[in-house]
Order: sequence, then C-alpha cells, then structure tokens
Amino acid sequence: MSAQYAWSERFPARHPVTEGSDHPAVSPLGDLYPPATEAEVRELEERLGVELPPSYRQFLLFANGWGSDDDCCLLRVEEVGWLRDVDPSIAESWSAPKQENSWSVPDELYFVYGLEQDSIHYRGEYVPDTFLAGYWDDGVALLNPHVRTAEGEWEAWYLAPWKPGAERYRSFWDLAMDELRMRYAR
Repeated sequence: MSAQYAWSERFPARHPVTEGSDHPAVSPLGDLYPPATEAEVRELEERLGVELPPSYRQFLLFANGWGSDDDCCLLRVEEVGWLRDVDPSIAESWSAPKQENSWSVPDELYFVYGLEQDSIHYRGEYVPDTFLAGYWDDGVALLNPHVRTAEGEWEAWYLAPWKPGAERYRSFWDLAMDELRMRYAR
C-alpha cells in the first residue's frame, strides 16, 4: 500500500467547481483543476506503459493540473507524457553530452539530495525517458522512471536553462513541497 500524500492540506479551501467544468478551482495557492478520474489516470498509465509514482498519481486524483500560466503549471492528464514525445526539443538539448560533463556520474555523486546536491551531477542519458509533469518558471518539472524507491516513487527533477544541471528530488511530493515552500512561504 502506498503512502498517503496530504495534497488537500497543501491546497486548502478550494472553491467548489461544477462537475464537468474546465474552469479551475481557486485556492490560496493558485488554480487547481478538478480531479482526474481513476479511469483517466489508468488510461494515462496504459498509454505510458507504466504505473505512475504514488505521490504523482494521488496528485492527479486530487487535481488534474495546477496553474494556468508560465509561472507554475502542472499539466493535465491529457497534456503530460514522455518528454521525448511531448517536448522533443527539450529532450534533445538536455540529453546531448557536453564535453565538460560526463553522463557517467558515479552513484556516490548522483544519489545526493538536498543542500549537499550539486545539480551538475545528473545523468543526461535519462532525459529522453523522463516524464514531463509541468513547466515552472523557465524550466520543466520531470519524473525520472530510471530511479525508483521501494515504494514506487520516481526521482523528480527541475531542469532549467539557468541551472548547470538538474535539481533532483527523491519524489514528486518532495519536488512539489519544495516549490510550494519557495513560492508560498508562510
């Protein structure tokens, strides 16, 4: 059984939305779309050929997307997919080896998260296989199926042109909580 992620505690006081409406629900933290149905999430998993990580799957069942502008936008079920398919130009530009970087980052450098992490230590060969979850600022929010926890979580990345590599997180939940902390510090 997967852990429960408290999305409703992070996005409080959503205004009700008429069922079937495409209009976002408004919370203090921005626009939330009505939840995806279990059938929509299963269809997405079938289209991708994989089971989604629990925190991301539960987010979709809570809100089928977040945000409506370039500042912070998690895409809806019908918009997400493998980066190589949804946004091939980003996949190509970030997966081409650069002379100053080695894509063969050793595990002791790669599996460092938090403040000690150096974003230059990411594996560019993983980029085409990442899952595009959304666009934040001038970057992208990605899920990496190559690195999974025992609970089924996928590593999450924030990749932006102004960063020398990818800011990596253990899960989509960790990435989203970091974004919320930065945007909506209380």
